Amino acid sequence: MERPPLVRRSTTALALVAIAPLALAACTSKSDETAESIAVTATDTTCDVAANTATAGTTTFSITNNGSKVTEFYVYGAGDRVMGEVENVGPGLTRQLIVNLPEAGTFHTACKPGMVGEGIRAEFTVTGNAAAPTDESGQLATAAAGYKQYVTGQVSALQESAAKFVAAIKAGDIESAKAQYPLARTYYERIEPIAESFPDDLDPRIDLREANVEPGQKWTGFHRLEKDLWVTGPQPDTNAMADQLLTDLKELADGIAADDFAIDPIQVAGGAQTLLDEISRTKITGEEDIFSHTDLWDFQANVDGSQAAIASVRPILDERNKDLAARIDQRFAELDAELAQYRRGDGFVFYDTVTEPQRQALSHKIDALSAEVSQVQGVVAGQ
Repeated sequence: MERPPLVRRSTTALALVAIAPLALAACTSKSDETAESIAVTATDTTCDVAANTATAGTTTFSITNNGSKVTEFYVYGAGDRVMGEVENVGPGLTRQLIVNLPEAGTFHTACKPGMVGEGIRAEFTVTGNAAAPTDESGQLATAAAGYKQYVTGQVSALQESAAKFVAAIKAGDIESAKAQYPLARTYYERIEPIAESFPDDLDPRIDLREANVEPGQKWTGFHRLEKDLWVTGPQPDTNAMADQLLTDLKELADGIAADDFAIDPIQVAGGAQTLLDEISRTKITGEEDIFSHTDLWDFQANVDGSQAAIASVRPILDERNKDLAARIDQRFAELDAELAQYRRGDGFVFYDTVTEPQRQALSHKIDALSAEVSQVQGVVAGQ
């Protein structure tokens, strides 16, 4: 199988990253639960949410998976906009989701056994309106402003790199397209939780894997083009799929540029946790880039994004829990050292050359980091 040349990796940690207010929330360890948590008991066929109402503001869900399949838990707003999510809840585990629901309205909760489909849904009603959080020091506003600037820059770079990727495809330059593929995805993987927050299946349109395509569903996006480049060769509709990718990325950019796009700094740490969950869910197993084996590029982008998310709320974390901040620094350093053995030049080895024991070693480092990062959102939210 031919490979793209190694692409450049930034050696400087991203300055700021966070999550959109309507996008993500973090999961924390069972020991961090509070009395105000709404218990969610999930099985392979049921999703029992202990309460179906809450007052506007920060709401905490404690999700216990009593089933045999890995599950996810979501809170959806109007138009299936993701207000918060927690992924990779294994059998027997309890994870926590902290989500900001600032205004009254009708929402929906959903458990997704096997992490597929529309999920087992129920209505969830929010009453009242939440008061704006006190921010006398300006730390919350600084985190929000910095992240919005960051994500706007990342989307701009994503569009530019994706345009080069598409141009190579349409010119029939397969080797150049293969070289551009992991580079363009790096920008996307740093901010993927943002796309997940938008309605109309924007993230699946951009990044759905073949294994998750449902009967009758049209498969578009990066991974469809990945298969065309590495497995089947260009298809009659490959150019159209390439154009569709640019259209969908423009929709993402327009959504971020919209006047009603805002950042909830309390949710910043949720982005860090979600990006780590992305690694645990598909990168470690090699499912993400199954045709090109460029998983480690995505892996590094997720790690960088997670680290930068923590950096954006670091003043708050240092003030409230310096010991946790120090432990997180240590875990990131340990993971970076583990990843270093797979770097070659400006990029990485291909993931099909990484042995199962090596993958397990990476997984252990991710788990250790995740256990610490999972506590950050509760600290920032003042819980």
